[in-house]
Amino acid sequence: MRCLVTGGAGFLGTALTNRLVQDGHQVRVLDDLSAGDPGGLHPDAIFTRGDVRDRPKLWTLLQHVDCVFHLAARVSVQESVVYPREYNDVNVGGTVSLVEAIRDVGVKRIVFGSSATVYGQQEQQPVSETCWPHPQAPYAVSKLAAEFYIFAIGRLSSIETVALRIFNAYGPRQRVPPAHAPVIPLFMNNVLTGASLVIHGDGLQTRDFVYVDDVVAALIAAAVAPGVDQAIINIGSGQETSLNALVAALGQVTGRQPEVIYNPRQGGGLPRLVADLTQARWLLGYRPRMSLFAGLERLLTEDERFARRTASGRAPAVLTPIFR
Repeated sequence: MRCLVTGGAGFLGTALTNRLVQDGHQVRVLDDLSAGDPGGLHPDAIFTRGDVRDRPKLWTLLQHVDCVFHLAARVSVQESVVYPREYNDVNVGGTVSLVEAIRDVGVKRIVFGSSATVYGQQEQQPVSETCWPHPQAPYAVSKLAAEFYIFAIGRLSSIETVALRIFNAYGPRQRVPPAHAPVIPLFMNNVLTGASLVIHGDGLQTRDFVYVDDVVAALIAAAVAPGVDQAIINIGSGQETSLNALVAALGQVTGRQPEVIYNPRQGGGLPRLVADLTQARWLLGYRPRMSLFAGLERLLTEDERFARRTASGRAPAVLTPIFR
């Protein structure tokens, strides 16, 4: 295939781009580098720095492209509460600009990286794609709105469209920002350096942690699978893990005893969220290969940050994790 990956220098985008190149596909990458790093991209990927709202640049990059993987977005739930207009502008407006350009150029298919946060609190667990969304933050609203735009414009313009609702992805090279860091790389870092792990609530809240390689496999499958036009598909591990169980697993993998501080005064987010993968198995043949324990072991050995810190013992400041 000839592909364009928007947000292709980010965590998921880099992993996807490199896998596509290794599989022999021609890959163009567009990223504004607000959170990405092109240094991790395969040298055969063609990188362009730019904004997904730049229509003329999109027209150029989309020439002769077979499939677009749309991953470009602002991704912090907490930040979206403070800057909802920016999240609407980038995540919704950027998606509309991209789909318009795809329509103009005549690209056949777009695979959209949506988010499980659109579900919000659900009584039914695991959550299936038929559950009515209850987005509880502007970020989640922006992802849901982008889904509707992609499907509406795609249906009117004969573009094949599929949205993957990705649960809590983790893996090597995942960015750890100064605030609101993803929970797995943050907690791994703190365990290895002797810093305390701060858990809001009682630690019984659960999530579905999915290894990045499994997400990449699902994205590529969605680009070529028949009968997925207008489909919404959950991508997770299908395994429900509490925050307390995650901490215990990190202790086992690292061989160190985590020091945990519980903060009962602040809520821990949704009580439960785990993916029903029936649709993914049926439409994509998707079966996650990586268990949480094996994924944490691979993260420990393959991510240079953690491999170095197993011996360094350096302790950073305690940060607050994302556990949405």
